[in-house]
Amino acid sequence: MQMGSVLNALFTFMQMIVGGIGVYQVIIGFAGFTRKKESRTKPVEKSFAILIAAHNEEAVIGSLLENLQKLDYPKSLYETFVICDHCTDRTVEIAQSLHVHTLERNRQAKRGKGHAIEWALNQQLWKLDREFDAVIILDADNLISSNFLLEMNEKLSNGYKVVQGYLETKNPYDSWVTLSYALMYWYMNRIWQLARYNLGLPNVLGGTGICVETGLLKEIGWGAQSLTEDVEFTARCVERGVYPTWAHDAIVYDEKPVGLRSSLRQRLRWMQGHFYCARQYFWKLIKVSVINRSLAQLDAAIYLFQPFRFLIYMAYSFMLYFQVATSAIDRWGIMQILPDWFWVLVSAVLYLQTPVVLMIEKKPFKAFLGYIPYFLFLLTWMPVTIWAFFTSNNQNWSHTQHTRAIKIEEVSK
Repeated sequence: MQMGSVLNALFTFMQMIVGGIGVYQVIIGFAGFTRKKESRTKPVEKSFAILIAAHNEEAVIGSLLENLQKLDYPKSLYETFVICDHCTDRTVEIAQSLHVHTLERNRQAKRGKGHAIEWALNQQLWKLDREFDAVIILDADNLISSNFLLEMNEKLSNGYKVVQGYLETKNPYDSWVTLSYALMYWYMNRIWQLARYNLGLPNVLGGTGICVETGLLKEIGWGAQSLTEDVEFTARCVERGVYPTWAHDAIVYDEKPVGLRSSLRQRLRWMQGHFYCARQYFWKLIKVSVINRSLAQLDAAIYLFQPFRFLIYMAYSFMLYFQVATSAIDRWGIMQILPDWFWVLVSAVLYLQTPVVLMIEKKPFKAFLGYIPYFLFLLTWMPVTIWAFFTSNNQNWSHTQHTRAIKIEEVSK
C-alpha cells in the first residue's frame, strides 16, 4: 500500500510537470511557423568590438578573420580582437599576419572561453581610449553573414541591449552527427527562438553570435564563467529585466563535431554547465517572475528547468510508452490523470515540428533523410544528461577541436 502511494505520487507529479511543459512548448512553438517581414530603417552608426576566444585554432581562425574583413559595414566602425588563450600552435602568428588586435593570454590559472572573455574585457578592452557601442562574441570556428553587423546595428538602435544571431551549422552534411546538430538548431531557431521573439518573450543566448551593449556589459560585468556562459549570462540579464532578443537575418555559421565521441564530450560539457546554471538561477527567476508577475521571467526559468529541448522529446516518449504501450498502470494501480490520447497527440505534434520546419526553411531532400538517424542522436542525450547531472560540479573546460577551414563563399551559397 505504501509503495502504491509512492508510485501514485511520483507518477502524478510526472504527468503534471511533463504534460504541462510539453503543452506549453507546443503552444509557444506554433508562433515560430510564421515570420513577420522586417526591414532596416536606422542609420548605420553603431561601433563594435568583435571578440574571438581562441585556443589552438590555427586550422580555422584565418577563414574567420578574412570573413570579417569583407563585412558589409564601414570598416571604421568595428575592430577585431582575437583572445589567444594559452595557444601553442600558429594561432597568434596567423592573427598577427591579418592585422587584428592579438591579445595573448598565458599562465592564467583559469582557462576556457568564459574566463578568457572576462580577462579581455577587464584587462584590455575597457582600458582602450576608444569606447565601442557594443561587443560581439564569436567562436574561432565561426563565419558570419555579410549583413551581420547591419542587423545588430538595427537592433541596438531600436533599444535592445542583448541580441542573439541565427545559429546555422557550417558543416551540416559532413556526417550523420553534424546533420543531427543541424536539425536540432534549425528546430531551435524556429520553434524556440523565432517563436519567442514573435511573442515578445526573452530569447536565449547560444554561445556565439552574441551582441551585448557596452553600457550593460560594464554595469553587470560578463561574469559568466561556467561551462555554459551563454545560459548563465541569459539568466542574469532576464533576472534584471533585460530580455535578449533575436536577429533572424544575422547568421553565424558554427562548426559541429563530425564524430560521435567528440559530440558526446561537447554535449556533456554543455549539460554540466546547464545543470550548474539551473541550480544557481532557477529559483531566483521563479521568485522574480512571481514578484513581477512576469511570464517572460517564468519562461526563462522553464528553459533552465528542462535543459535543452530534447528532454521534452524523451519525457514524452517515456510517458507514451509507459502509459499507452504497457499495462504497468493497471497492474500497479496507478492513478491516470491525463488520458492516452493526450500523450499520443502531443507526442505526434512534437515529433512533426522538425519536418515542418525543414519544409518552411526549404531544406534539400537529404536534410529530411537525416531525420532517421536524428532519433538515435536524441537517444544519446539520455546518458549524457544523466552523467552530467551527477558531475555538474565539474566545471573544467574541455576544448573542441575544429578542422574545417571553410570560406564564407562556400557556406553562404
